[in-house]
Order: sequence, then C-alpha cells, then structure tokens
Amino acid sequence: MTSPWTDLDRPPLREAELRRALLVPGGLWTGLRVLAETGSTNTDLVQEAFAGAPEGRVLVAELQSGGRGRLDRRWTAPARSGIFCSVLLRPAGGDQPVPQERWSWLPLLAGVAAASALRLQSGTDVRLKWPNDLLAEVGGAERKIGGILAEAVEGGVVVGLGINVSLRAEELPVPTAGSLALAGAETIDRETLLRALLRTFAELYGEWRAAGGDPEASGLRPAYAASCATLGRAVRAELPGDRVLEGEAEAVDGEGRLVVRGADGTRTAVAAGDVVHVRPA
Repeated sequence: MTSPWTDLDRPPLREAELRRALLVPGGLWTGLRVLAETGSTNTDLVQEAFAGAPEGRVLVAELQSGGRGRLDRRWTAPARSGIFCSVLLRPAGGDQPVPQERWSWLPLLAGVAAASALRLQSGTDVRLKWPNDLLAEVGGAERKIGGILAEAVEGGVVVGLGINVSLRAEELPVPTAGSLALAGAETIDRETLLRALLRTFAELYGEWRAAGGDPEASGLRPAYAASCATLGRAVRAELPGDRVLEGEAEAVDGEGRLVVRGADGTRTAVAAGDVVHVRPA
C-alpha cells in the first residue's frame, strides 16, 4: 500500500485515539484494531470468533482487497476512502441472552445505527434499503453509499459495514454507487463518523438485548421503518429459485422480513432476496 500521506485529504485512522474513545469500562466494545490492509475484516473476525474471541471485538481496515457484500459480491474502494469495519456480537451470552430466532434483526440494527449516526454527523439524509443497503441522494438520484453483511459464527454473529465516505466520482466502482462526499456531507472525517457509528450501535444493541431481542419492545422495528426508503415503494423482489415478486413494500414484520403486497392483494413476507426500487412509470 502507498504511504498514508500520499493523499492528504484522506488521513489515516488513529488507533490509539479510537481505543481511548470507545473502549470504556462496562461498554460493549472490548477491543479495537486498525489494519493497514486486509482481504476482508469480516473474514478475519470470523476466524477470531471461532478461536474464542469475546463479544465486542472491532476490526477496522484502511484498505480491503477482498471486501464482500451479500451473495459474495465484491466491494472495492481506494485506501482510506471509507469505513470498512466488522464487529463481533455474542447475544446468546451474558445476563440478558437473546433467542437465536431474533438474531436476524442484527443487520437491520446495524443499518439503523449507521443511518442515524451518519445523518447526525454528516448532515446527509442517509436512508435504508431493505435489507442491508445505505442510500443517499447524489445529483438528484438515489445512490448506494454503503452495505452491511452479517455472518453467523458459533454462539454469535459478525456484522460488517462498508461505507463510502470520500470517494470521488471517477473512483466509484459502478455508476449507481455514491459516497457521503458526493452527497454533500458536512464532514467526511472518518474518525468522527466511526466513533458516532459505534457509540450509536452500542446504545441500540444494549436496548435490544435488554428487551430480549424483541424488536417492538426495544423500539428497533419502528426505528427501522422510520429510516427505510423501501416502505411504501413499488418493488421487484428477485427471490431464490429464479422467482420474481412485484408489488408494494408495506411493512417489515416481527422477524425483519419485508412484507410485499402484490397486485391481487396477496401479502408475501420476503426473508431473502434482491429488492429493486421500481421507478414510477
């Protein structure tokens, strides 16, 4: 990798400062490392999880050479141009264990945390596309600026977040992508954004665990709905088995599934699949 100072608009993250700010007594985060380069923070942290790492580990990379999204899609960005991090959660342990059937809410919780923190710190209207995308408006068009990938490990979940912060137009991996900078963010300081994201995540996770993972009692389901750009939209869901479902996205149910009402009025709960926001004719 080139020197951290080859692009002065993209200073390196200061691991010691982040550790002082986030690793507090009694807090969720128990360890934090910043890597100059890695293949994938999710892959690295999954390995640590299987080796017995405790809950609250955070792994951040300045550059990912093999970042992944859902369905093993590639996620690439220049060094120090975004937030590339993974966290280890073990909701089955502790004094407030959460039943495994409610762990499906963790990537949605991460989305709420990211959207809330980024809106507050950057002044950008960051929204969520079900199930795992972060959106912002760039040049009058809805663009993807980030994504979330959750992977199950024994006794827990690794949740990874990739967020385009300072990418310039010529650096975008695809024309439909965007970044906070291109969306007119008031700040693109990655340390400020990462601190806010992880603090918000810890707060929401604590509330969710205290409620036994109940998305209603913890306030997570209404918070997700309030930030979700998919609800109320015409969508096309590409489902497993080459099936396609078209209709209006009405709600997110108690299991985190997207409820789509078809033209005949039939409601279908979608648990997995690619969802496309369909533009009005």
